[in-house]
Amino acid sequence: MTDEATLNALREAARLSPENLPLRRHLADQLLASGNPGQAEHEYQAALALSPADHGIAIGLAEALVRQGKNEAALAALDPLLAMPEHPVRAGVLAAQAMLPVNRMAAAHWYRYSIARDPSQADPELAHRLGIGQSSSPAPHAQPQTPPPVSHAQPASPAPAPPAQPPSLIPAAHSPSVIPAPHAQPQAAGGQYGSADVEPTAEVEHSPVTFADVAGMDTVKEALRMKLLLPTQQPELFAAYGKRAGGGVLLYGPPGAGKTHLARAAAGELGAAFVNVGLADILDMWTGSSERNLRATFAMARRNRPCVLFFDEVDALAARRSDMRQAHSRQIVNQFLAELDGVDEHANEGVLVLAATNAPWYIDVAFRRPGRFDQMVFVPPPDTVARAAMLSLMCRDKPQAKMDFDKVARATDGFVGADLKGLVDRAVEAKLHESIRAGRPIPLSTGDLMAAAKAMRPTAVREWLGTARNYVLHANESGAWDELLPWLRDLR
Repeated sequence: MTDEATLNALREAARLSPENLPLRRHLADQLLASGNPGQAEHEYQAALALSPADHGIAIGLAEALVRQGKNEAALAALDPLLAMPEHPVRAGVLAAQAMLPVNRMAAAHWYRYSIARDPSQADPELAHRLGIGQSSSPAPHAQPQTPPPVSHAQPASPAPAPPAQPPSLIPAAHSPSVIPAPHAQPQAAGGQYGSADVEPTAEVEHSPVTFADVAGMDTVKEALRMKLLLPTQQPELFAAYGKRAGGGVLLYGPPGAGKTHLARAAAGELGAAFVNVGLADILDMWTGSSERNLRATFAMARRNRPCVLFFDEVDALAARRSDMRQAHSRQIVNQFLAELDGVDEHANEGVLVLAATNAPWYIDVAFRRPGRFDQMVFVPPPDTVARAAMLSLMCRDKPQAKMDFDKVARATDGFVGADLKGLVDRAVEAKLHESIRAGRPIPLSTGDLMAAAKAMRPTAVREWLGTARNYVLHANESGAWDELLPWLRDLR
């Protein structure tokens, strides 16, 4: 349990650096762990305002609310997460806790459904309160069943038919409401889920980031410049060779290497619209809706050309069809392929499709056909020179003494961009403690970064390369993974 002095130091640091998201979230987590859910609620709300799409913060807020007995507010915080096709399991367990006082049956349904997906999230005390014995707990890897919707107003009567549009999880103040079971299918064909006209949830942005804000990665930037940027910037030259603006590039590499940052920089370099497509923007529990969402997203990109359309974690949308058990999942892949091809050869002209994945070997081979993602670009871990440049960029807006970023770069072999960002955040938090005690800002030093580097380890590069080795050595008949061979020679 965190002592009060540490909490006070964290509070003061958060007051001095109110937009420091990791610090806000850390303070909220520590307050919750120390039995201060009311104060934790306030900090989670502040963190959520800085990062509204962060699922972990929303779950922390819901937990703080449940511990205070604010069950309706907790359900309101969980509502967007539980509407996802694959909601976070912890969110389902918290929903069961919040529903328990008003609808034991619905709470039991949500609890069973959630822990069937991840038995490690089982809560024996909650299961006892729900009247669920050990014998009824799901076996590991059991398929979660979809229970019927339940009305907490009349638990003994048959459940009412679900409406065409799923209701909110927030109970009405003065009238009975139906709390939907996980992924219950609507019976009506019309309304929001039966209409062919779908408004995409992804938004058009204009990225302020350019290649000047991306340290190192010169080979990757040159590949993106030749494939995506120059055909738009010099259309006459490329037209002379029969090349048009548009096409697709698949970025792959270890987690945290900067694939999303590169995509934003490509859009900023071009001055094009940028559409960052997340899984929640496409995947939907209702049959046919995912395909409509995908079609609507491409249509929006075509209306805003030149446009960089970016799909993160694309392996979830473009997985190998031979691995899929459900026809619905294969239809999503088919729709994606059709949108990449376009209704005619000019349909996607000016639409630059970028995709990123940590697992390119799981992507259906049809996506690598010319005219689709015909160029795969490996985004490697940064080398020593790139790490020094990245550290310099990350520290440029902070008070600092004379820094030896090369020294820190040499001490951070195997660190990717996300690791370096965490290193700088840790050094800044330590420096904030010193500044609070001194009553004045103290410049960041090389020693601060070195101390943080000694306390950290690279997160995922070696594990990712270990997985990649299996494909490079045993499934590389086409030569698709030759680019990874130099990186595997030094893997012990």
